[in-house]
Amino acid sequence: MTTAGSDVILERMMALHPKVMDLVLDRMWRLLAALGHPERDLPPVIHLAGTNGKGSTQAMIRAGLEASGKTVHAYTSPHLARFHERIRLAGTFITEEALTGVLDECYAANGGETITYFEITTCAALLAFARTPADYTLLEVGLGGRLDATNVVDAPRLSVITPVSVDHQQFLGETLAEIASEKAGIIKRAVPCVVGPQQDESLAVIEAVATKQGAPLLAYGQHWHVGVEAGRLVYQDDIGLLDLPLPNLPGTHQVMNAGAALAALRYLGCDAAACEAAVSQAYWPARMQRLKTGPLIEAAPQAEVWLDGGHNPAAGEAIAQVLAGGAARPAYLICGMLNTKDIAGYLRPMAPQVAHLYAVSIPGEANTLPADQTAAVAREVGMQATEAASVEAALDAILANDPGAKVLICGSLYLAGNVLQKNN
Repeated sequence: MTTAGSDVILERMMALHPKVMDLVLDRMWRLLAALGHPERDLPPVIHLAGTNGKGSTQAMIRAGLEASGKTVHAYTSPHLARFHERIRLAGTFITEEALTGVLDECYAANGGETITYFEITTCAALLAFARTPADYTLLEVGLGGRLDATNVVDAPRLSVITPVSVDHQQFLGETLAEIASEKAGIIKRAVPCVVGPQQDESLAVIEAVATKQGAPLLAYGQHWHVGVEAGRLVYQDDIGLLDLPLPNLPGTHQVMNAGAALAALRYLGCDAAACEAAVSQAYWPARMQRLKTGPLIEAAPQAEVWLDGGHNPAAGEAIAQVLAGGAARPAYLICGMLNTKDIAGYLRPMAPQVAHLYAVSIPGEANTLPADQTAAVAREVGMQATEAASVEAALDAILANDPGAKVLICGSLYLAGNVLQKNN
């Protein structure tokens, strides 16, 4: 299948982007009105915001709903290998024909006005969702919440806020409270909201917004609990106890993401079988994903190669826990990051678990942090670090010294996408 048609339209859409990035909803409302307000015709919406865990939680909710026989639309960003990954229509990625059609329609309806790439493509997704029957629509926030392009649905069926931490300060605020306030902007009048584990400062803000909106909260530690006992996931709420397998998505942090997904599914009336499917059948690429096939693996048959797109300090903490909980051997990192991220905050938690970091620049990404700067920061936080010309060159260098190495390619979803494209 060729994607030339949609690629050309998406490239044209980039030219409409305002010179200065400003978070407002005016452009969304204008274009949605021109399209006949598709956001009013969506199947029941579950709206997800948060700093970390949105995608994994959404994937678990989708797995649970689909196991219940429900059809589910899903919207997420960014994509990894192809734009089509952002839009699932009733369970399958949007086709090239359907994508080209809605993109063309949105481009024409916009009339050449200034609009961000994310805004106009979100309108295209909403248009596709409104025209395709399904039981639910899962909308993942792109940035923040209050002024995010997805925040145009007046009355979702349910809101979900995963853990909030510091990220995107240039847009959302410098303090945790300011960032939490932006995330809590998805809470709607009288619409219940599932709240994952939060720092006290974040939770206080979310609770205040919910009180103002008259929105019932289903909060971790108050209305539901989740943990690990005897190698099993144990979930408890007012309905009762669930004894389930551990999440198939790797990492102890996925237990908490699973808890939020289970709280959402229980609210929606799903049974225990659906809840088990949520934790055992979810698929979410580039989140501690082990690569098992492809050219990279063929070149490293004895190695253990993992891929993760996390990029902020909370993600660094989660990865560090995964690395510490694995086999008693250090990992090698191949790391490339954007220049807008807290590089030291991301790398510092992992330092005790890392034998050596190989820094790369992200191919084709204008905002990549140069490899030499990534390596310099890695050294500052206590890692041994070397620059490499590419992921392949870094992997070759690692394998030359340790053919059976444990390797994690990490630092950015853009790097992860590049790796997945090359490894197909």
